[in-house]
Formats: sequence, structure tokens, C-alpha cells
Amino acid sequence: MRFTDTALSVLVLISLGLSVLAVLLLLLRMLRDRRVRDPADLPPGERLEALVTAHARSIRRLEAAVRQLAMGERRLGEFLEGAVQHVGVVRFDAFEDMGGRLSFSAALLDGRGDGVVITSINGRQDTRCYAKRVENGTSIHNLSDEEEQAIREAMGGPSRIVEAS
Repeated sequence: MRFTDTALSVLVLISLGLSVLAVLLLLLRMLRDRRVRDPADLPPGERLEALVTAHARSIRRLEAAVRQLAMGERRLGEFLEGAVQHVGVVRFDAFEDMGGRLSFSAALLDGRGDGVVITSINGRQDTRCYAKRVENGTSIHNLSDEEEQAIREAMGGPSRIVEAS
């Protein structure tokens, strides 16, 4: 590929212009960096002032970061209030002719005691599941003894599985 003299002249001028611009930017950067010197290079009076100013700036940044963390923690706490926090499971025999405690009631509740209690009743021929809404640890639906026990277990402490008596 051959370039004409005019094209080469234009390329040389553009390169020269970019080089001059790069040198100017480098000089500006050096001047700016000279203003932000290491405090150890300053006279004793100015050194103390520079250190105090740097620490004050650092403290302001840390205070802003702590405020952001506190807001995030508060939002996370509000979010978790609605998450399942309490679980209680009660296993039982629904029918006298069935053993193995295959039926169960499980209460899944949030921090306010709201959630659901799920009951599965297993028989020889079929299985039935029921879900009942729970608000503040109680339900508007009629609850079986096992469902009430599952809610008590959930509200009472750490999650665990209980065998009904």
C-alpha cells in the first residue's frame, strides 16, 4: 500500500498533535500530584494540618459508609420479618390401622406468627393434604389437635419434629 505525500504529511501532523497533547496531559497530572504531596515532605506545621485534614476526610467517608450499612441492615430486617422463621412439624398416625406415623402437620410461620399450616393425612387407599392460613398464631379455620401443636412448636423456639401422643 502506497501513501501519497499529502496523506503522509497529514498522518505526521496528527501524530505530532497527539504527542503534544499527551505531554500536556502528563504535565497537568504532575502539577496536580505535586499539590497532593506526601505529608512527610511538608514542613512540621503544614504536616499536622495535612494529616488532620486527611483524617477528617477519612472519617466523613467512614460515617457515610456506616449510614449506608445501617440503612441496608434496617431494610434487610424489614424484609426478613416476612420470611419463614419458625417451623414446627408434628407426625402422627391418622388411622388406628396405619402405623409408621406417616401423617403430619407442618406450621411455617414468619416473625409475626403469620403463615400456613399444612397437614397431610395418609391412609391405605389415599392421601389428603390441607393448607390453612395462620395469622398471629391462630387461624379462622378449625384446627386439629396436631395442627395446633405444630403451631405451638413453631412459635415455641427452634424448629424440630415432634411425634404426637
